[in-house]
Amino acid sequence: MKILVTGFDPFGGEKVNPAYEAVKLLDDTIAGAEIVKLEIPTVFHKSYSVVKEQIIENNPDVILCIGQAGGRFGITPERVAINVDDARIPDNEKNQPIDEKIQIDGKEAYFSSLPIKAMVEKMHAAGVPSSVSNSAGTFVCNHIMYQVLYHIDKKFPGKTGGFVHVPFIPEQVVDKPNQPSMNLEDIKRGLHAGIEAIVAYHGKEDIKEVGGAIH
Repeated sequence: MKILVTGFDPFGGEKVNPAYEAVKLLDDTIAGAEIVKLEIPTVFHKSYSVVKEQIIENNPDVILCIGQAGGRFGITPERVAINVDDARIPDNEKNQPIDEKIQIDGKEAYFSSLPIKAMVEKMHAAGVPSSVSNSAGTFVCNHIMYQVLYHIDKKFPGKTGGFVHVPFIPEQVVDKPNQPSMNLEDIKRGLHAGIEAIVAYHGKEDIKEVGGAIH
């Protein structure tokens, strides 16, 4: 099995993005799966162009995208991506779409095809705070999740994909009173555990457990 794991570059005035910093730390093989790591730009549409090139080049079985969600306490696999770009701030190329559809012919929403509750359970077993999130927002994180799932539906049948948000790391909250953070090693450990669940449940149904939150 091959898993493409992406992480965004810094955005919104931050000097670092814990998403790709954690992705870089992942082992090259996890639970027997080959891990292909990719940094992607925090830019609407361009982000998916970069991912698409790697999907074509590497033909991964799974596409797992990682992004930063400042203000969250734990690692949060996302349940759903919605067909709208509604940017509170500009992306890294100063695009700021407001109430724009991502794909005109796309569904209103696509659900993650990853075992999100098994991922949370595995992260808990690893001692890392985690919960299912029911909102990926409307910025580039939601955009890339939607694009991946849209293109799996339209062009890459048989593949699975989804998105996971991670918190700030401590150095990002020095000037942000009362904002939660998680150290990079714990984020890496949580992602590692989540990927183990992806491998274990590949081709199987997710577990049915109570869990989920609106962030």
